[in-house]
Amino acid sequence: MDKKFVCDLFDVKGKVAIITGATGALGSAVSFGYGLAGMKIMVTGRNEEKLKSLCDALKKENIECVYSVGNPAVEEDVKRVVKDTVETFGEVNVLLTAAGYNNPQPIIEQDLEEWQKIMNSDVQATWLFCKYAGAEMIRQGRGGKVILVSSARSKMGMAGYTGYCTAKGGIDLMAQSLACEWSAKYHINVNTINPTVFRSELTEWMFDPDSQVYKDFLKRLPVGRLGEPEDFVGPCIFLASAASDFMTGANVAVEGGYWAN
Repeated sequence: MDKKFVCDLFDVKGKVAIITGATGALGSAVSFGYGLAGMKIMVTGRNEEKLKSLCDALKKENIECVYSVGNPAVEEDVKRVVKDTVETFGEVNVLLTAAGYNNPQPIIEQDLEEWQKIMNSDVQATWLFCKYAGAEMIRQGRGGKVILVSSARSKMGMAGYTGYCTAKGGIDLMAQSLACEWSAKYHINVNTINPTVFRSELTEWMFDPDSQVYKDFLKRLPVGRLGEPEDFVGPCIFLASAASDFMTGANVAVEGGYWAN
């Protein structure tokens, strides 16, 4: 072992990443984290106005960034995003799937169409990007890193979550299956990160320190606070770097100790 080996462990400069759900709180934070670490970024999602705004903000930080609009659950859109990435940057090295959707409801009240929307947005969208970004990594022959955003709910059921918990459990198993399929043969590592509640437009209401919801939830987090989008930048850089070369099929707990309590 030498100093260069250690210093290069977390070096991701020059790598090309596709980030789905990039305009969400987590996807946006990791886009900045990856870009400031020297990566080239393809951000994608369904809202062109938000994607353009994000890309402009990234470019102001001298980050190489482009965007490609598409629904991650639509096969032709996914193919186009991967194609646009390769045409712009020449390759794909990292895939981060941060797109997702949830609408908690009791099973007897939730109609099939809404449950299917959760499945499509979380499972089908992840599967499609793995399929087509993975095919490009295999074609390139230089390995790659795939990070699937799952949830602490993937292993802990909750009332009203028969869609979301099922979907995130599927993503954990998708990562483990792809690890068996890709890692030894193609040197593509596939792992998940499993967050609990973190600050976003949808969860801001939970961060009122005077609310009973906040106080009750905090009792289940040994770290002593709820999550912030920036909490996921470090783990995602780690999983995109050489430092995680001996990790694949792992469900990485970034949930403030929620699973431990």
